[in-house]
Amino acid sequence: MNVTSQIKQPIFKEMELFEKKFYESMTSQVALLNRITYYIVNRKGKQMRPMFVFLTAKMVSAGTVNERTYRGACVIELIHTATLVHDDVVDDSNRRRGFFSINALWKNKIAVLVGDYLLSKGLLLSIDNGDFDLLKIISIAVREMSEGELLQIEKARRLDITEDIYYEIIRKKTATLIAACCALGAKSVIEDEIQVENMRKFGELIGMAFQIKDDLFDYTDDAIGKPTGIDIKEQKMTLPLIHVLNTCTSKEKSWLINSIKNHNKDKKRVKEVIAFVKNNDGLLYAENKMLEFQQEALLLLENYPTSDFKDALILMVNYVIERKK
Repeated sequence: MNVTSQIKQPIFKEMELFEKKFYESMTSQVALLNRITYYIVNRKGKQMRPMFVFLTAKMVSAGTVNERTYRGACVIELIHTATLVHDDVVDDSNRRRGFFSINALWKNKIAVLVGDYLLSKGLLLSIDNGDFDLLKIISIAVREMSEGELLQIEKARRLDITEDIYYEIIRKKTATLIAACCALGAKSVIEDEIQVENMRKFGELIGMAFQIKDDLFDYTDDAIGKPTGIDIKEQKMTLPLIHVLNTCTSKEKSWLINSIKNHNKDKKRVKEVIAFVKNNDGLLYAENKMLEFQQEALLLLENYPTSDFKDALILMVNYVIERKK
């Protein structure tokens, strides 16, 4: 059994029912929209975000979920899917998880409208059912994700990014949605604000580790489905590079910045930058930081009694940093 199946095992029934509810939550009177949403549902990823919602809910409540939990999971997945559809337009990307992206098949205009539709469906699902507490959690996440993306674009133009700004970018861009999943899962079944905040923090820490792992893939030669050096070509400053920029000589720093600003499309130069970052412990530094976030996340689970749900969350935390793609 692969790791994802192991993680899903304690919530297998919930995930099956969720898939049905998720598809229903997207339906429309417009045939074109239904065709596109059917395409989206049939090319789903690992569904880590709904898994976080259900596992968190069950761990904090000794194994119970309710309709609010399902709605919360659907809203998160609707909003996550909307951001992916919009991201592909922004990045001019024709592929997503090995399949054609929505913009590749139906053009940018339709893709943007589909993303907007999914976002509004998610918000209305909460409003129509009076889940205003859950809606607040999700709305904060959407705001922060937009801010994170824009902060990254602003910094890529000037290449003046510090380690603290990098953490702020990834906290908003990636970690905030996983934090929302965990807070939402807890909030759907309990009223205890301390536990809800505890779970939000847990999700945030996992999200930080997850993004650092993603950034490390840019420096590995394994077949992970995307070529190496993409971040450098796009002038994205990630932790391995930031660390090396902060520790190398001023001459080396000038060469690095010049490479990223003016030679980021030159394959040979990009390879040289990757090699330089590796040889100057950029990857080692980033891996250690990733492990720190992982350990901090695991500490937050210590006070919960042993259960299949807690074990699955621990497995999820470890999977985030051990995954190969």
